[in-house]
Amino acid sequence: MTTDDMNLPEDAGLPTPEEMVPANLDNWQRKRLDLSRIASGVQRIREELAKVIVGQYDGIDMMLAAIFSGGHILVEGVPGIAKTLMAKLLARTLNTGFSRIQFTPDLMPSDVIGTTVFNVKTSEFSFNKGPVFSNIVLIDEINRAPAKTQAALFEVMEEYQVTVDGQTYPMQFPFFVMATQNPIEQEGTYKLPEAQLDRFLVRIILDYPGLGEEKTILRRFQNDFNISLRDSVKPVLSPEDIRACRELVQQIYIKEELLDYIATIVHHTRNNGDLFLGASPRASLAIMKMSKAFAAIQGRDFVTPDDIRYVAWPVLNHRIILTPEREMEGFTTKNVIDDIISKIEVPR
Repeated sequence: MTTDDMNLPEDAGLPTPEEMVPANLDNWQRKRLDLSRIASGVQRIREELAKVIVGQYDGIDMMLAAIFSGGHILVEGVPGIAKTLMAKLLARTLNTGFSRIQFTPDLMPSDVIGTTVFNVKTSEFSFNKGPVFSNIVLIDEINRAPAKTQAALFEVMEEYQVTVDGQTYPMQFPFFVMATQNPIEQEGTYKLPEAQLDRFLVRIILDYPGLGEEKTILRRFQNDFNISLRDSVKPVLSPEDIRACRELVQQIYIKEELLDYIATIVHHTRNNGDLFLGASPRASLAIMKMSKAFAAIQGRDFVTPDDIRYVAWPVLNHRIILTPEREMEGFTTKNVIDDIISKIEVPR
């Protein structure tokens, strides 16, 4: 992936590959990580998804980085660009439990986490687990449920557990939420509160396919109206593989200067006249995790400034709020984040 692919400012002033290697090179080389397990898994997942999904390569890589970072994913885009299909197929490539919840205005919290029922035979109450008790939980159109139902996800997304009637039920590994939402429709939707948005590691915004990709889609499915190709997607990674990949990602090397670089970026969001709300320390940790995961996916066991700059917008775009004045002027969060990054000196 090139600098142009990442839409970085032309004056980025990025260091050369030689400058990105740690100073204690000899000691560092003796501790090189074997990333073949991640490389193999990523390549196989890409191949499986490519059987059905055309394009959306950046979105797929961002989803994989989030999975290897142990975070939840919010996918946003206009109707008809395969948000739900991509999430379902990605779940199919992981050999784990899967459940899908369609959020609607009449959905209750008990429909998500479960409910306590009275057993007449035993004269005791028992807890019937809801669909959130799975490994991969796909929540379709998350912004269609009211605040009460959305709040049912607060605890499980942050603490990986559900508490009902004073009893705590932990989730099994792996557990992560993939949610979709349509940013265009306003009627019958409920804006996600900032506290819940902050629980998503990244918000991935999918765009329309290019002309060439659109032609490929038409040719691929001209004789397959029901998209039967989805049945050909096979599991690739087991829970043990996911755990091993996450452990490898944690060991990815990141220089102290790059940690300071991340902190500076996030700090500038809190002291910016264009923003009403800046990012929290959770955002700093998210950028660090995602930059490590993205480096691993690229086959490197060390983080570069490119990695940080590339993941900054998916991590920050749902965590910051523009001032009303900037919003009326047509500014976007990407404009502000790009401006912040362009003004911060890149570590050498």
